[in-house]
Amino acid sequence: MSRGDLLKVFLRADEDIRQEIEQDVLAGTLRLDPASISVGVHDGQVEIGGSLPFKGMLPVLEHMCGAVDGVISVSTHLAYTVKDPRKEGSSS
Repeated sequence: MSRGDLLKVFLRADEDIRQEIEQDVLAGTLRLDPASISVGVHDGQVEIGGSLPFKGMLPVLEHMCGAVDGVISVSTHLAYTVKDPRKEGSSS
């Protein structure tokens, strides 16, 4: 068995990766409207664009997408509505 044979287990079709991110990560776990966020995948490299409700969701989204089997890298181009609701009004 060659190294290439071993790596084939981790290779997934870009469309499968995109669907898992849209259905499981965005809609399922984070309860986000997939229509407000675009997901593109090319050779395992994920690009996400659109808008999040809170800035604090950005690192969570990046981490969850990066953990999807077959993802090599995650690049985000996201806006957000609120920086962080816990810090808005805070005087510390």
